[in-house]
Amino acid sequence: MSISVQDFHKTYGNTVAVAGSSFQVAPGEILGLVGPNGAGKTTTLRALAGILRPTRGRLAIAGHDLETEPVAAKTALAYVPDDPKLFDRLTVWEHFRFVSATYGLHDGWTERAESLMTQFELTEKRNALAGELSRGMRQKVAICCGYLHQPKAVLLDEPLTGLDPRGIRTMKDSICTYAETGTAFVVSSHLLSLIEDLCTTLLVLHRGRQLLYERMADLRTRLAANGQRESLEDLFFRLTEGEADKGTGRQGDKGTGGRGDKETGGRGDKETGGQGDKEMGRREDSQPA
Repeated sequence: MSISVQDFHKTYGNTVAVAGSSFQVAPGEILGLVGPNGAGKTTTLRALAGILRPTRGRLAIAGHDLETEPVAAKTALAYVPDDPKLFDRLTVWEHFRFVSATYGLHDGWTERAESLMTQFELTEKRNALAGELSRGMRQKVAICCGYLHQPKAVLLDEPLTGLDPRGIRTMKDSICTYAETGTAFVVSSHLLSLIEDLCTTLLVLHRGRQLLYERMADLRTRLAANGQRESLEDLFFRLTEGEADKGTGRQGDKGTGGRGDKETGGRGDKETGGQGDKEMGRREDSQPA
């Protein structure tokens, strides 16, 4: 597994940020992490990035335990927070050079950097200082720096913040493209349409607890079998506002997490759904995610 989380707990004194979350993200899988403010999403991402130490549990990136092999784990990872901090006195190209030196990149990194700048429309800003860039341009630089060392796992916290429509399309296309080559993604966002469009698996957190963890294709099938035609937004509110019944998939429900490892892999074109489709049950899934 590219990302493995087992019984993750994080507390701050008497405050429980995350209470017993467990999930896996296979190569090529895109996991959507959703929940209200304060649900534990950013805490989970920061722990996976090695910024926070778990109170309890095991977290691993590409088979490397973050507790015992932190350097190897972080080398295989890219984390782009919701408000990435750049070096204001470095140019866009100098950020690429800094990342290449940090990760010990050698042959081929300049070509990848040039390609990323072209893809994210940064070429004209090559020599601009980061402190002079707009919020959206800074977001693009951070994303490109994250992709540069070809990580096996990518964590994105609100990746569309500040992006214009073209930037949004480019960002979404990049996630799909890298997933198809085997990169594992965790995408945290309040934009449920983004999660529904892209993600192969859904993880819902609320007040630190895991309410649902299920493949999107299986979730749609289960809802359809129960006669429920819900959008992801409807399901989200039903779960997080306490109106769910026994069949909604709270942690421990047999319908939420019984995925075999063979079924956790790359996204298929048919099952991930087209942008703008409002109902999860409307799309037919011709193959497993």
